[in-house]
Amino acid sequence: MHVAYPGMQLTIIPVTPFRQNCSILWDEATRRALVVDPGGDVQTLLAFVADKGLEVETIALTHGHLDHAGGVAALCRGLVAQGQPAPEVVGPTQEDAFLLSSIVDQARHFGLTDLENAQVDRYTQNGDTLHVVGRALRVLHVPGHTPGHVVLVDEQARVAFVGDVLFRGTVGRTDFAYGDGPLLVRSIKEKLLPLGDDIIIIPGHGGASSLGAERAGNPFLTGA
Repeated sequence: MHVAYPGMQLTIIPVTPFRQNCSILWDEATRRALVVDPGGDVQTLLAFVADKGLEVETIALTHGHLDHAGGVAALCRGLVAQGQPAPEVVGPTQEDAFLLSSIVDQARHFGLTDLENAQVDRYTQNGDTLHVVGRALRVLHVPGHTPGHVVLVDEQARVAFVGDVLFRGTVGRTDFAYGDGPLLVRSIKEKLLPLGDDIIIIPGHGGASSLGAERAGNPFLTGA
């Protein structure tokens, strides 16, 4: 899937049996790239990077679930094997450290054996700004699906990588021991909707939408 991104190139590649949207964003001139949520199918991602002649500068994670972070270790190894410098791995907030360190256990429940625990070079906090591939991505802590879930917002381009917080017509699952449905909805209303109806959201699964469309038609956000 290709999504318009002013001044940049963005390709979204569904990975793993969960069809998780791994986003690859790059600067056409410098060929420097950001990979958001490389959950798996690493050979597919490496082949794409090589075909486009990209240098992956940063890997960013919205949260610690296996389908979003299970390919980090293998992707880092593969990029180095291609002759690239090791990318910086930027995590969600530290509240998701327990998930990043238990991906192998998560995967075992689904009969998956090719995913690995993920280590990050640094965690983020609400309000941080990531300066990557010539863009400024604001970090918003939006808990509820997981305790440390973050959303990455390019306010200039009017695009947000929202992970499993918000989808077309619904919101992220909260039926985990650590999930919190009311907190998730409140966080969306307080932190995401004020960004503006024109913000395009790139969710962790399914097609893109906009905050305006979700404000108007998402039953979890009615009246927001």
